[in-house]
Amino acid sequence: MKRAELAKLIDHTALGPTTTATDIKKICAEASRYGFAAVCVSPYYVPLAGQLLAESKVKVCTVIGFPHGCNVGRVKAMEAKEAIDDGADELDMVINITALKEGDYRIILEEIQLVNEVIAKSPRPLILKIILETTLLTTDEKIAGAILAKAAGADFVKTSTGFAQGGATIEDVILLRKTVGKMIGVKASGGIRDYHAAIAMIEAGATRIGTSSGPAILHGAEE
Repeated sequence: MKRAELAKLIDHTALGPTTTATDIKKICAEASRYGFAAVCVSPYYVPLAGQLLAESKVKVCTVIGFPHGCNVGRVKAMEAKEAIDDGADELDMVINITALKEGDYRIILEEIQLVNEVIAKSPRPLILKIILETTLLTTDEKIAGAILAKAAGADFVKTSTGFAQGGATIEDVILLRKTVGKMIGVKASGGIRDYHAAIAMIEAGATRIGTSSGPAILHGAEE
């Protein structure tokens, strides 16, 4: 895959608890240089990222209910509104993992719908990705989560936060793609650090890659 084509599938990410403004400036400069799809930053850094990328086509992505997803739906909706008001273009929301594992699907639908109601009020288009944290789920729970995300109007399902004990796997990407079909995206995130790993995820059905190793991944691509 050509470098420019691959870059457009990458969310260049810095979400660690010790991430500094210097780190954000670095990933935004790299994102602009390489033409990444987005930078993914904590809500605190959305205004800074928006300022740094104002003259760029790179989108600002942030996280909601991160990293465990246990916030109630109305809190996630408030987070979403604040992030949008601060300039976020894309929201990666962690599903209520506890509710999913307990089979309380109503909670999952409601929280996604609440966030989508906030998105609908925005004057500009936004993208909502639902993080399932697949490493913590059974196969049936992964399928259920993906079906619920699609039914509630999400634009993507995403494998992982990168903060659980595992990240994206080829098997999970294949499963999610099979479950949601071709109508919405699949974002593979967590542990993807080189070109070959990224390409394997794309070939499995991923349409976006979340990684803190964007430049390293591109080094393996053709010009």
